[in-house]
Amino acid sequence: MKSSDSALREILKPAVIVGALGYFVDVYDLILFVIVRSASLKDLDFSGNQILEHGIFLFNCQMVGMLAGGIVFGILGDRFGRVFLLFGSILLYSVANIANGFVHSLEAYAVWRFIAGFGLAGELGGGITLVSEVLSNESRGYGTMIVSTIGVFGAVVGGLVAGLVHWRTAYFIGGGLGLVLLILRMSVAESGMFKQLRSNPTQAARGDFLSLFTSWKRFAKYLRCILIGVPLWFVIGILVNLSPEISKSLQIRGAIDAAHAVAFAYLGITFGGFASGFFSQQLRSRKKIVFAFIVFTLAAMAAYFFCAGFSEATFYLVILFLGFGVGYWAVFVTIAAEQFGTNIRATVATTVPNFVRGAVVPLTMMFNHFKSQIGIVPTAALIGVLCILVALWALLGLDETHGKDLDYIEPI
Repeated sequence: MKSSDSALREILKPAVIVGALGYFVDVYDLILFVIVRSASLKDLDFSGNQILEHGIFLFNCQMVGMLAGGIVFGILGDRFGRVFLLFGSILLYSVANIANGFVHSLEAYAVWRFIAGFGLAGELGGGITLVSEVLSNESRGYGTMIVSTIGVFGAVVGGLVAGLVHWRTAYFIGGGLGLVLLILRMSVAESGMFKQLRSNPTQAARGDFLSLFTSWKRFAKYLRCILIGVPLWFVIGILVNLSPEISKSLQIRGAIDAAHAVAFAYLGITFGGFASGFFSQQLRSRKKIVFAFIVFTLAAMAAYFFCAGFSEATFYLVILFLGFGVGYWAVFVTIAAEQFGTNIRATVATTVPNFVRGAVVPLTMMFNHFKSQIGIVPTAALIGVLCILVALWALLGLDETHGKDLDYIEPI
């Protein structure tokens, strides 16, 4: 039986540490833009409603970049290696974030937010793929737990940095963190599974994104992997980001600030990420834990909508619980990576989380369409219940993957 020290050394490999720091940078940037959006656009001489409109435009540019980058970097990760994916991703992000600090027009800002999103797209999926392949079948859940817990803490640091320095400096810091991470990645070895696959190029097609759509069975599994993550970005994209507007309809006593709501949500996600990863290992089941966390999210949603007239402190506490409920983010990406063979694993693991992030666009469009007809709160509640039901349906149709041997090829 292994001692706790040797077990810890087995888990804390360079791939795990650097993967966690990569996800840290990913979350840092996502939160940084949310926080500096208003200040940066005011600095570019925009005001009033322009700040909201241009802010949404820039956010959508970033999300489109992440969708495109997820596909491209996923394919590159399966064709040229997981380490190649992570090097290219962080290099592109670092350059883009430094350039973000120099922009003086909306057009330049949009271009560099797109490129930054494109670069960031490979971070989480690439890191989870590498961690899943270098750790043993029984311990890889602990590795992804570490990636999630440390990574999400980037939101806290992003918020602190944005509050202490000028917005341009905050972008420079983000780019600098990426360059430091680029140096650290020189110590990361390539996945043995991928090297074995690459040594026999005639064995299977690598990084064939379209193959996910040529088989109904494979497509259905891929779609289910995406759908189990939809509640995550419904909570962040609507219930948290729009909490100031929703709280007014709920007549919450006190003013709700979006930055504070994001901080409480990500604090909850940090604890939820640790708990979901830890208990998935203890119960030896990914599906049971994700099911439990989705149900917990539903309960937290009910508390959110039924706290009309409560204090702002209570409302922030509910947002903390919402964050905890959707803290199964890394476990969800791990499930996606474990569902498919080595030849398309990186493609799946990088595209799935970015398609989930992109789901916030149709969700917000649906929200904007129906809120004027039935009201803000009923619309948010109905969409939330729909997201939960879809996620539970998708989860029930997936195989349990805890302890699964990942050294196999997806027949294409």
